[in-house]
This record gives sequence, C-alpha cells and structure tokens, in this order.
Amino acid sequence: MKKIQISPSILSADFSQLGNEIKKLEEAGADMIHVDVMDGHFVPNLTIGPPVIKALRKRCSIKFDVHLMISPVHKYIDAYADAGADIITIHPEATDNLEESILKIKSLNKKVGVSLNPESQIDLISNYLKEIDLVLIMSVNPGFGGQKFMPEVLDKVKKLKKIQSEKNINFDIEIDGGINFDNCQSAIDAGANILVSGTTIFKSNNGDIEKNINLLKLK
Repeated sequence: MKKIQISPSILSADFSQLGNEIKKLEEAGADMIHVDVMDGHFVPNLTIGPPVIKALRKRCSIKFDVHLMISPVHKYIDAYADAGADIITIHPEATDNLEESILKIKSLNKKVGVSLNPESQIDLISNYLKEIDLVLIMSVNPGFGGQKFMPEVLDKVKKLKKIQSEKNINFDIEIDGGINFDNCQSAIDAGANILVSGTTIFKSNNGDIEKNINLLKLK
C-alpha cells in the first residue's frame, strides 16, 4: 500500500496571508501544496495565476500540486511550469489533444496529472494511464471550496485501483472535494493515496493544522 499523503488546498487559506499560510502547512507536515487554478470559464470561479504561484514558490520547499481548471489549457502549461509547479494536473475536456498536452508537461520535467470530474468516466483517460503520474478524482463539482463530498465517486477510485493491479501500472490516485474526518477512511479504503482537503485542514480543531493533517492520515 502506498504512503498516504495530504495535499492541503490553499483555496481555504487566508488569501491576505498566503505566504505565511503555506509555510505553516509545510511546518505542520503537509506532503505537498494543492493549488487550484480556475479561469471563470471552464469552472465558475476565478482564483490565482502564475505570478502568485511564482511568489509563493519562494516561501516553501515542498511540492506544488497545481490543478489547472482552465480551458484551453495547453497554451498555459509553460507558464505554470515556469512559475514553479511540480505536478501539473489537467482535465481531458480542456484540451484538444490530451496526448499532446501530457507529452508537453513531461517535456518540461513535471509530473503529469489528469483529473476526472464527478460525471467524467475513466474511458476518457484509459489509453493514457501508463503515461501519467497521477489521476485526480473530483468528489465535488469543481469551482468552489466547502462543498459536500459525493460518495458515488468512490466507485471510480475502486475501478482505478483495480486497473492498477490488473495492468501493473503505477500512478497516484488523488481525491479532492469535501474530504473530512468522516470520509477520509472510505477514500483511503477505496484506493486513494493522496487526499486534498481545504476547509477541514484550515478550520477544524480551532485551526490546528498539524493535528488535522495527522487525523486525515489516520494517525
């Protein structure tokens, strides 16, 4: 079984203190930082772009797990790689040529993630599973933090885990959306090894980030 990793979403952080917030996450034992990039077009919200990521990159040394919810995504890959992303995750629906976008990310020496929205099926990416490092399963409809977890997506996680085993393919399974202390065990049991969480990490237990990260890891 892969080590369980926590990727806190800075969508729930204090945006006026982002530099300090990611430093706190690093010190509290976060494995990586999840950065949600939204364009107001592919998803109904606007967040941050390359200049902010570049500025934050100077404040901590752990990996930046950058989730691009933008369309068309291909032409922006270079900018996010240059800004300091370590993992670049894209949606198959946001590119005209998924294989080309995967190869582009790999050519920049970044890890490749592909994300599936709740209604998106594994068939969209099944031909590329050997080429990618991470599959991100959305357990809410992307766009806003603090939404309720959709348990039905766990079947998709289980199917991915089965494919991994049957075809001997090694990729991380990440889950994002409404992850909290009540459902993290179910997500891990289904096969997820990276949990993205925002509200739970920043707001639970009076904002005790280290405690919340460890609770999500089931420590």
